[in-house]
Amino acid sequence: MVIKFNKDDSKDWKAFRVSKKATISREEFSMVCELHSKYYKHKLHKPCTCSPTIIKRWIKELNLVWDNSK
Repeated sequence: MVIKFNKDDSKDWKAFRVSKKATISREEFSMVCELHSKYYKHKLHKPCTCSPTIIKRWIKELNLVWDNSK
């Protein structure tokens, strides 16, 4: 099954992808966590920000959803 963003989430993710910053804001962090839990069907979890490994993986996985949504 191919996962695709709905219209509102697609708009939010497009704005997120445009940013070229090396870090993400608290709001962006929360959005990544919420979208990942929604589209990858798991309980909302906000990983520790001391190690960016999980959030980086989640961003890559959400980019796959973005690619499917085009």
